[in-house]
Amino acid sequence: MQAAERRRQREAQKRQRELERRAKEQAKLSAIEQARLEVETHENRLEVLLSVHKEQGETWDWLALAATLPPVCPQRFSRHEFKLRQDLELLVAKDPDTSQRQARDAAVEQARLRDDEEYQNALGDYGEQKAEWQKTNSLARRILAGEHKAYTEALSELSPFAEISDLGSSIHFTVHDAKLLECVLKINGRQAIPSEVKSLTATSKVSIKPMPKARFHEIYQDYVCACVLRVAREVFALLPVESLLITASADTLDPRTGQTVE
Repeated sequence: MQAAERRRQREAQKRQRELERRAKEQAKLSAIEQARLEVETHENRLEVLLSVHKEQGETWDWLALAATLPPVCPQRFSRHEFKLRQDLELLVAKDPDTSQRQARDAAVEQARLRDDEEYQNALGDYGEQKAEWQKTNSLARRILAGEHKAYTEALSELSPFAEISDLGSSIHFTVHDAKLLECVLKINGRQAIPSEVKSLTATSKVSIKPMPKARFHEIYQDYVCACVLRVAREVFALLPVESLLITASADTLDPRTGQTVE
């Protein structure tokens, strides 16, 4: 019995050591996965910065929008009431007992209320759709007429530059005429671009080093150009303009004065 107990304890200890070994391997694997995720996130952030110009919103056909017909006003249908009356007629034909008439009348009233509710909901949706149609139709006609304020409204409300703004840049437009727009693009690339480089070592650990100045300026230059190209693509897709003048500016530190200048 003592020998059996010792064997049982040895098996339990062996099992415990095996579980501890597997737990360590799992922790090690988790650390490797976390390191890979951290490096991939860093690389993806750089990819987003350098691929801003590769995206573009939908092209707006203002002539088609101006010619779009308004939504159709809904009609009230008695679908639920007619269906229930049909079912009741069949039921009465099988069971002519009139003692259930009051309950049947109440059921018909409930079906009528359901039809009223569906009609009111349809009217509400119609009101929203018509208001949206009127707004879009009016904006399309004003843009086709070359109205400056309509251009500004389209640039503001349709917000095709949300991604650039999220990356830390701001945009200001000036409409000179129906065919010429001017844009001042304020870029905060120095804050958006990481100051470090992350990579995986041979042992799958994260290596963090300061970003070389040459690489930083290369990314900064590409980001500035990407933002300029993205603005141009979005404006030409949104508005019927022929020319767009873009000026990109950025804040930098003046080494002589130590002050931030544009």
